Amino acid sequence: MQKRYQVLIPEWLEDYIKFGVEKYGLSFSELLRLEICLSVISTMDALYPEYKTAFSAKEVFQAIQRYAKGKVDKREVDKIISKIYFEARKAIEFRFSKEKYVTEIEK
Repeated sequence: MQKRYQVLIPEWLEDYIKFGVEKYGLSFSELLRLEICLSVISTMDALYPEYKTAFSAKEVFQAIQRYAKGKVDKREVDKIISKIYFEARKAIEFRFSKEKYVTEIEK
């Protein structure tokens, strides 16, 4: 389930996201979610060296570049995006378990 949030971002960050939107053909929201998820995964790599992901950020961006060049179709990119969301969720659950954090759903 997705929730709607209003987030204030500086113009330079907006410019960067718009650049990605134009370059890779993804929506603003989709690219922002991907950036956040990739950040979560990178944070877990830094905080918990024992945590391993199923892919690297480099692999993700190479796939998105192939899509932007028309070398793979949108369904392939959608599968990669879904994998990123899944990995980010797994990483968050891993951190919650390590730090004994209880979510609102679990309360």
